[in-house]
Amino acid sequence: MSLTLAVILAAALCYAGMAGLCLGMDRHHSQVWKAKAPNRQRLLRVAGWLLLALAVWPCVQIWGAAVGPVVWCGMLSVGAFTLVLLLPYRPRVAALLAAVAAGVGLPVLLLSAG
Repeated sequence: MSLTLAVILAAALCYAGMAGLCLGMDRHHSQVWKAKAPNRQRLLRVAGWLLLALAVWPCVQIWGAAVGPVVWCGMLSVGAFTLVLLLPYRPRVAALLAAVAAGVGLPVLLLSAG
């Protein structure tokens, strides 16, 4: 895996994970979807935590076990900051971007792991 791919992949997975956690909350969930769906919110929260956990892998693979988690914390900040800038103004675009990031990031992560 190249450095550029690892950075993009970690940032995309962190953004998607943060968006999952955020959209799992009542307030932000109602911004995107009008109907309340507790099962969807629970699924979003679980998916968010899983995506954040998976985002550690490219960081540790490129930077090692000592520096990788530190870079992952930086990627968490990048993902959260992007979400904070986008969610108040375009919540549906933020949700769509998260779905695209997760949908593209997960297969790329699986292909690069092998």
